[in-house]
Amino acid sequence: MNLHLHDKHILITGGSKGIGLACAHAFLAEGARVSLISRDPANLAAARQKLEADFAADRIFTQATDLRDAAAAVTALSAAQAAMGEVDVLVNSAGAAKRTPAAELTPQDWADAMQAKYFSYIHMMDPVIKRMAARGQGSIVNVVGNGGKVASAVHIPGGAANAALMLASAGLATAYAAQGIRVNAVNPGLTLTDRLQEGVAADARAQGISAAKALEQAVARIPLGRMATPEEIANAVVFLASSKASYITGICMSMDGALNPIVV
Repeated sequence: MNLHLHDKHILITGGSKGIGLACAHAFLAEGARVSLISRDPANLAAARQKLEADFAADRIFTQATDLRDAAAAVTALSAAQAAMGEVDVLVNSAGAAKRTPAAELTPQDWADAMQAKYFSYIHMMDPVIKRMAARGQGSIVNVVGNGGKVASAVHIPGGAANAALMLASAGLATAYAAQGIRVNAVNPGLTLTDRLQEGVAADARAQGISAAKALEQAVARIPLGRMATPEEIANAVVFLASSKASYITGICMSMDGALNPIVV
């Protein structure tokens, strides 16, 4: 299937590891050019090394930036465009709110969750979508945890930030549809990434059990019988970003192995 992504410029926030890095690999495999933005220069260097093992170095741009800073996000966007051209697709996969049992929460935890997840996406979406609108085309896919749809006692501030992002995604899809912009979200459940262990540890503390037991219980509840891989999430992101999804916009698609079989 030709997804018509050849030579397109894909900007990926949180692109140095996990789902973001899997997305970078998948887009490069389709012939696209990618810009990766992440806070940690060391993680970016490691990601570049992995990608350059399979793809040409001149198709990869990296920029270390803390997207909690709105001005820094604009600077990073401009640097990526200077290196790779106008952004055709934005994939947001940056930031993650710390998972904390409800009894341990402080007011600062709520503020930190919004900064880490919500504003790290908004600070890049806002300038990108306006530049896309000026050109009359573009696609945005936000990777937003399924905790925004289904409340978890160990992920309330993060889930609230995710829910806000889903509303923002749907709202921006409506606001910019007439200007040729599509905005969608995917909502992964448990996925085999480095972030998984933090969530498992918080769940274990809340239940008073071992992390191994908490993980075993979590997987046992998934009807498909396993967690997702980052590559599986990336496959959905690439499709939604592509011309094959040209009439899909404003959706928030659950990817949790039917753990929460809800109709939306």
